[in-house]
Formats: sequence, structure tokens, C-alpha cells
Amino acid sequence: MEDEKNLTEEKKEESVEERRETERAKEEKESGYERYCQMCKRPESLVGRLIQLPSDFYVCNDCIQKTFDSINGNSFPYMEMLTLDPSMFRMGGDFMKMPKVKKKAKPEEKEKETGDEKPALDIKNLKPPHKIKAELDEYVIGQEHAKKVISVAVYNHYKRVADQSNTIELEKSNMLMLGPTGSGKTYLVKTLARLLNVPLAITDATTLTEAGYIGDDVESVLSKLLAAADNDVERAEHGIIFIDEIDKIAKKRNTNSRDVSGESVQQGLLKLLEGSEVEVPVGATNKNAMVPMTTINTKDILFICGGAFPDLEKIVKKRLNKTAMIGFGAELKDKYDEDTMLLSKVTVEDLREYGMIPEFLGRLPVIFALQGLGKEQLIQVLKEPKNAILKQYEHLLSLDEVQLVFDEDALLAIAERAMEKDTGARALRAILEEIMLDIMYEIPKDDSIGKVTITGDYVRGCGGPVIELRGA
Repeated sequence: MEDEKNLTEEKKEESVEERRETERAKEEKESGYERYCQMCKRPESLVGRLIQLPSDFYVCNDCIQKTFDSINGNSFPYMEMLTLDPSMFRMGGDFMKMPKVKKKAKPEEKEKETGDEKPALDIKNLKPPHKIKAELDEYVIGQEHAKKVISVAVYNHYKRVADQSNTIELEKSNMLMLGPTGSGKTYLVKTLARLLNVPLAITDATTLTEAGYIGDDVESVLSKLLAAADNDVERAEHGIIFIDEIDKIAKKRNTNSRDVSGESVQQGLLKLLEGSEVEVPVGATNKNAMVPMTTINTKDILFICGGAFPDLEKIVKKRLNKTAMIGFGAELKDKYDEDTMLLSKVTVEDLREYGMIPEFLGRLPVIFALQGLGKEQLIQVLKEPKNAILKQYEHLLSLDEVQLVFDEDALLAIAERAMEKDTGARALRAILEEIMLDIMYEIPKDDSIGKVTITGDYVRGCGGPVIELRGA
């Protein structure tokens, strides 16, 4: 009788355990996430079933065995810590949480899950290029050619991603943007990603180095994109990566040291730009044994590279001036010195001479240039975009119930000062911060002020703002 009773209890325990396991597997499948061993950080799908400790702390069999081996070998000097309450190890009220990676559904599972649902990207629902450009016009002043090129390239890219016909394999159109600092390269990409509602990762090429050296590996750009997509691999594979300061990884000339941040980085980026499956660390920029890994396919990720390319104009001028001849029909050597559209004449050969390797340029088929902003365009940047700098200051003062007005002469004076700094639209914010400092400091003191008018003389430092009192 006792044996039967023991068998019955064992069966009950097994059934309870099986039910818990079934519920746990169902919950994991619905959420799309899986657990990790919180010691070695490997996922459950790789190490097998995890052991659950108090406070939802999960450990794999390998780590438990290593712990026992350490104890048996007398190499575990802090045995008393095992007897402490688990809450002693909490950080901010919770155990250190490793990022969870949303698994990619298998094709057969995806069909069951989606059923009659529409695909994430539908060709009919994609915004056409003219609508993308019209929305960019609301935020970005000038750069008509650049906005047209980027609108068409993005539209064609997402048509390629959404196309399920598999009749013709469409190639990816990665982009290379050239333009002086402050011309709007980064702002253009940020605005585009916000309008399209896709994950965007912005990274700086200056931090990238060859694998094995101090700095970020090239795979770190995918880690940033995965983080921007909330660790959803499938969503990240349809995102946009903008690599800024791409001119800083040009081949170094006249150097005997190893070029770990130049040509070698270009070589490392080739596989990402072309499209391949890459092992990516989750929640870190470098691979190591303590960080979980996931695989991302880059064939549907749009890469946009941007850089100021200083001194590239000299290379373009040198090439253009080769056509100069002696005689009445000869061109002057200084013919292109004042040409503001010089970057638009850049060719692949110019970029190769600058230090970009041909394999890298071959994976960036769309090359276009942004022009430096003139005085009139800087005035437009000040007042016309949806989130224009002047509108921001007007809103700030309206919270104090004060009206802020800039007259036309003041706008012209601000643009002139910005042109002197030669840093494009970036100079506008610095100039306005300097101009508005005293006003923003003094206005909250006096409740009687109702309106402040900024004049050109005040901007030039030879006058003051016009202040009107309430009810005057």
C-alpha cells in the first residue's frame, strides 16, 4: 500500500511539473522571448532546460556543474555568500536583467501566427517618392536634389523588401552622402526614419576599428540597430543604418603604422553592406563569452553613409583643371575656386584618390552631394521648418506669456554671423543662445513685459531689444 501511495504522489508531482512546463512553453511562445542563463548568458534554446532558483534566477546545468566543481576543488572562497538571502544580490530591487531577444519565427510558425494578416510591408501602402519628399520639405530647407534622390532610393528599397514574387532578384541601393558640415546630412536621415516609422541606428565611423583592437567592431552598428528595434530581430532587418563621418575611415597615406581604423574598417564593412548573416552581440558593442549572441541578415537593411570629405574639392579641381590648355581657348586655373556646386561633380575616381577602396564604393551605388547653405537658406532654416529654432524660442517665452518677435534685419544679421563661422546651420543655435541669454534671464523677473522685439542692431551688438509693456 505504501509503495502504491508513493507511486501516486510521484505521478502527481510529475503531472504538476509537466503542467508547469507546458504553461511556461506556451507563455514563452506567445511572448516571442526566451530565457537566458544569468551566469553564462546563453539562451535556453542553446543550453537546454534551465534550472529555476528563487526570485526567478535561471541557471543552466553547465554553470551549476562548474560551481560544484569549484566548491569541490576548494577554489570558491566565498561559500558563506551562498547562505545569504537572494535579495542581497539585487540591484535597484531586481536582479541584473539581460536583454531578451525576440526570436525570428520559423516560416511554418509564421504562417500559423499570421493567418489572414497582411504582411508587415505592403507595396500598396508604401509612400511614393513625391509624398516622402513633400514631408521632408516641411522639415528640411533646400537640398532639393538630395531629397529627391533619397526619396526615390528609400521607396525602391522598401518595394524590394515588400516584393514577394521572387521572379527577379532586386539589388539593394545603399547611399553615400557628401556635404559640408551643417548642411543637414544627419538631420535628413533622422527626419526620414521618423516619417517612415522604421528603426534607425546612427553611428560614428571614427569609433570603428579592426577586430581585435581597442574600439568598436563593425558589428556594433548592427547592435545599435537591434537596440533601436527593441531587440526584435525581424524588425531590425528592415531598418536603416546611418554611418556618419565615413570619410574618417579613408586609407591613411604616408604612414608606416598599421591602419586599424582606415582601410581595414572599410574591408570589414563590405560584408554588412552587401548582405550577409552576421553574429551580433546583444546589449554590447563587442563580442565576448558573457554576452548573448543573435544572428541578423543584412540583405534588407538600408545603409546610408555620410561625410564632409574635407579637401575633396581640391581633388575635384585638380581633375577638372587637367583640361586647361595654353592659348586663347584655355581655361583659368581659378575657374572653380568660387564654385559652390563643386561637390556635385564628384566621381568615383575622386573618392578612390581620397582613400576609399573600390570594393567599398561599389557597394554604395547611389552617390549624391548636399550643398552648403547660403544666407537666404539660413534665414529660411531659422523660421520656416515645423520645429524651427525661432519657433522654439517663441514657444519658450509664450510659457511666460511674453510675445517674441524677430524683425527682418535681425534675421539677416544672424545669417551673416552664421556665414562667418562657416559651420552651416549648426552655427544658428550657438548665435541664438548668445543673443537670447540676457533676455531669457531678465524676463522672468518682470511680469509687466508683454512683448520683446529683437532688432538687427541688437544682434550686431550696437543696440538693444525693443520691449513693450502689457496694456501699452
